[in-house]
Amino acid sequence: MSDYLVKALGFNGQVRAYAVCSTDTVGEGQRRHGTWPTASAALGRTMTAGVMMGAMLKGDEKLTVKVEGGGPIGPILVDSNAKGEVRGYVTHPQVHFDLNEHGKLDVRRAVGTEGTLTVVKDIGMRDHFTGQVPIVSGELGDDFTYYFASSEQVPSSVGVGVLVNPDNSILAAGGFILQLLPGADEETISQLEARLKSIAPISKLIQQGLSPEEILEQLMGEGNVKVLEKMPIQFKCQCSKERIASALISLGSVEIEDIIKTDGEAEAQCHFCNEKYHFTKEELEELKLEAK
Repeated sequence: MSDYLVKALGFNGQVRAYAVCSTDTVGEGQRRHGTWPTASAALGRTMTAGVMMGAMLKGDEKLTVKVEGGGPIGPILVDSNAKGEVRGYVTHPQVHFDLNEHGKLDVRRAVGTEGTLTVVKDIGMRDHFTGQVPIVSGELGDDFTYYFASSEQVPSSVGVGVLVNPDNSILAAGGFILQLLPGADEETISQLEARLKSIAPISKLIQQGLSPEEILEQLMGEGNVKVLEKMPIQFKCQCSKERIASALISLGSVEIEDIIKTDGEAEAQCHFCNEKYHFTKEELEELKLEAK
């Protein structure tokens, strides 16, 4: 099943819902950064939440999620947009621990619990919207739940999960976000709470082959889901050699000349996707002329 995301309404418009299968997308992040299992779970959960939050945007709007919990993996940075594109990296990708007391990857230990979750939205205005909340769990699903309730004042439930194969590749990844809309009644809230307590972990549902639509039916009950839109998602970076060249030009001709004299060439690497861009001496000479 190719990765895709579903936007839906539940309980006759009382609940806004998102569900996503992100196995290939998280797998691409793992492959590019060589993350070890616990780091993969932390990055994958953040990317999965990020791509669903991106789906809440419109047009060319985009957002950045930064998780800084003080743990050994360091900050996690994820970018997403309204087109289903997401990219991300973890500062220290080679981090792994034994399973926690619940037999799961110890994401809390890797992320840490002393820090903040920050969301910056670029909605095309001069000033960006920034929301920041303290890390309350380190498991990330609970932290995004707290972010929506505290920073955006939207009662929400966020579930994100990643299963990792013995060879470090991604077995299953996915997530959901349920949000109560104004006017949601107590019966609806009670039904949702009961289902959330009894449902299997989201990563297990993905592993079992459930689609995002079927996951929403598990969460809200058959007949309670009205699908509004389906959209493909993917790991996609906005970097390019042209962008790196522009950055080099912005350094100025003196700095470029110094690079030519010192190294004779240049290589830049994108943090988000690990793609490397090489510039020969001849290419640097051309950039130096443009920088004048």
